[in-house]
Amino acid sequence: MSNVKQDRHVEEDWWPHPIPANVEFGEGFYCESAQIFRKMVSKKPDAVVIGKHVSCYAGCSFAIGENGRCTIGDFTLLNGALIMAEEKIEIGSYCLVSWGVGIADSDFHPLEPAQRLIDAQALAPYFKDRPPRPKLKTAPVKIGDNVWIGMNAVILKGVTIGDNSIVAAGAVVTKSIPANTIVAGNPAAVVKTFQ
Repeated sequence: MSNVKQDRHVEEDWWPHPIPANVEFGEGFYCESAQIFRKMVSKKPDAVVIGKHVSCYAGCSFAIGENGRCTIGDFTLLNGALIMAEEKIEIGSYCLVSWGVGIADSDFHPLEPAQRLIDAQALAPYFKDRPPRPKLKTAPVKIGDNVWIGMNAVILKGVTIGDNSIVAAGAVVTKSIPANTIVAGNPAAVVKTFQ
């Protein structure tokens, strides 16, 4: 059972569009509104693959780029998270991802000042001689099983978070975290480990 109808529209949804055809989901998927997929531009057939009994609330947003992919394991809850994938983001099973959490596998703009100037011109819709965007650096993000990510935390490109770990509210995770670890702060640092 799911609250998504056969035509991929969400029951009682204010958003008029269905869940995109390249979003796969398992039984028991709860989607508060299909508008969470409004920023998806990927045309890959399996751009987003969602496991069984996953809950995605209306504050979520899947910003999946042309070549981006995202997978989510079973029994995971996303409540107001922003998933930004240009390459790949994997979220395990039994995870809790809170309000305002940002997970990104790219910087989305070049770090070099001269390249950012070109990027700004490339993104200006009414600029007459728009150059192509500079190539973006990406690195996959992998979040293990039974991970809790607190409100307003940020997970940056190339990070792996081990099973059973906790990312405290407001933490900025720039480096991988082993399993059974609590991190907090900016940049995130280990505050506790458990057996």
